[in-house]
Amino acid sequence: MIDVELQNITKTYEKGKVKAVNKVSFLVERGELFGLIGPDGAGKTSIFRMLTTVLLPDSGKANVNGFDIVEDFKEIRKRVGYMPGKFSLYQDLSVEENLIFFATLFDTTIKENYDLIKDIYVQIEPFKHRRAGKLSGGMKQKLALCCALIHRPKVLFLDEPTTGVDAVSRKEFWEMLKRLKNEGITILVSTPYMDEASLCERIALIQHGEILQVDTPDNIVESFPDDLYKIKSGKMSHLLKKLRISEHVKSAFAFGESHHITLNHSTENLLKELKEKGYEDIEMEKIRPEIEDCFIQITQKNANKELI
Repeated sequence: MIDVELQNITKTYEKGKVKAVNKVSFLVERGELFGLIGPDGAGKTSIFRMLTTVLLPDSGKANVNGFDIVEDFKEIRKRVGYMPGKFSLYQDLSVEENLIFFATLFDTTIKENYDLIKDIYVQIEPFKHRRAGKLSGGMKQKLALCCALIHRPKVLFLDEPTTGVDAVSRKEFWEMLKRLKNEGITILVSTPYMDEASLCERIALIQHGEILQVDTPDNIVESFPDDLYKIKSGKMSHLLKKLRISEHVKSAFAFGESHHITLNHSTENLLKELKEKGYEDIEMEKIRPEIEDCFIQITQKNANKELI
């Protein structure tokens, strides 16, 4: 069954001058862990705010848990949990007071749904009398998730939940999401971190308010059209410039400690050219693409289409 459905949703700001979301359509199945993947400013937050009835769309339609986001907003608010990107709980209230407050809003109690949040809450329970504003980033994240879950929502929206937290907290958070999925909750996560895409069952890549591709992470990687290589030398910045003007190179991007490239011709032709230009320490090997490689390839392809 489909739990979230968007049909040509559009949202603009500044009286139509800024198009944040442009005719976005995708489906999320019930019980699915779905990722909305894209950089800051791609439109992720606007989409989540419309789906949680905080914003009205300019046009298009969307349903959440079988209810229309405009006509049935009151019903949707009873059924969804929303964790915004910016920590939005009451900083002067304690951990326990925040949780009690949000439980009361939904006419429930901590005790009634404690089984759902137990694995998360036990990690912050020793600090239950501490003010929320004094918690670490990882602890704030866990508290916000508990507050979003306390009424046992059918659909959970998490807007960039791991931004600004350390690597250990990020890993713990995704492990918590996998456990929550086993409870039958449909989970939508937005993130700018491409490495988190592989942790979702399906993803939508988004840029400039438009969906680029929707599929499983594995299928997106498998659809990468070219052989991909990583290459490095002692002069990385100079090497990138040379690669980008070489007739043998189709694309070249800086990628951590190496450059990722695709080729027009054989590797031998490129290596020969680089050796002639004085690069004696070149290391090059064929690699499997990552989601970030696929995202770059798709955006580059779309940009070339616009120039034609």
